[in-house]
Amino acid sequence: MILLVVVAALFAGYGTAYLASDDVRYLTRAGIEETHILQARRPIAALVADGGTDPALKGSLQLVLDSRDYAARLGLLAKETYTTYAEVGRDTLLLVLQASPKDCLCAHTWKYPIVGRIPYKGFFDSRAAQREADRFAARGYDIYLRPSGAFSTLGWFNDPLLSTAVTGDSVELAATVFHEIAHNTLYVKSATPFNESFAQFVGYRSAESFFSSRGDSAKAKQAADRWRDEIVLGDFYSALASRLQALYDQHPDSAALEAGRSEAGAWARAELEGPVAERLRTLRIGRLPERPVNNARITAGRIYRTRLELFEQWYHAHGGDIRGSVASLDTLMQGAVGDSAYARLERAVGDSTKQ
Repeated sequence: MILLVVVAALFAGYGTAYLASDDVRYLTRAGIEETHILQARRPIAALVADGGTDPALKGSLQLVLDSRDYAARLGLLAKETYTTYAEVGRDTLLLVLQASPKDCLCAHTWKYPIVGRIPYKGFFDSRAAQREADRFAARGYDIYLRPSGAFSTLGWFNDPLLSTAVTGDSVELAATVFHEIAHNTLYVKSATPFNESFAQFVGYRSAESFFSSRGDSAKAKQAADRWRDEIVLGDFYSALASRLQALYDQHPDSAALEAGRSEAGAWARAELEGPVAERLRTLRIGRLPERPVNNARITAGRIYRTRLELFEQWYHAHGGDIRGSVASLDTLMQGAVGDSAYARLERAVGDSTKQ
């Protein structure tokens, strides 16, 4: 999920700095929006007990409470995450910007207090988001501006369940709860792909365990199949990235660069509509429109699907026990920063296969 950094001092003593600085205006808007969300919170337990709550919403909220309880049984640090609910009054909570040079699969990063460098920036103000995207596009970057229905403050605030994150798919809702709580449990500074891929793993494997404990084998299988689909997509993105990296390593001129990107795009479409689609169990690709390669889109897709097979191998090395897998990984990652997280995990998985 998207991380939102909110600085408590936003509301004091800005004066001319507010007028002069985009960063100050950005942080101020984020602080105001976070304040509105926190003020709109209502206890989920009270909404479930309220006879006036819409039955469909009540069912979803009860599932959230049950998922939180199960997360605690798994040893995850639920803290106060998703004990409250907030109606935000719109379909799109915020827009997320990602940017990457056209000749490099390297995401532009923004530096924030506490969490380090993050390869995206969230905007509550759509006009500010578009202005920032236009600035990067003018510099020749690939850009990707997408909506997001949720974010996490890593437990710094009592993150409510937002109305934009509630869907009719109970497996996805439960997985979202476990995903967000996973961020409270383990977070490696300046390692966004590791953190998000870890949370994907925890989200779906925990959802599988949760529904299995309730005797709902169909939904348990759906969660397991959804996780398997994430691994399939991760393999696809890795193969596409390898093709593009081979192109970029040649430092081609502009004509050769565009020709090579076009060729890679054609390969990607053929893979997604053919072999990848055939392997997917819960997702449907369909016919894809003609769309050029966009490094920002590719890096965005990989953030949540980076080396997922390592997490799966770690899971099986711990007997298919999600609780034991997470506890051991938390211990392994003590003191890790940035790329060292994956290096540690890869070594540990390699060591486990030799035993």
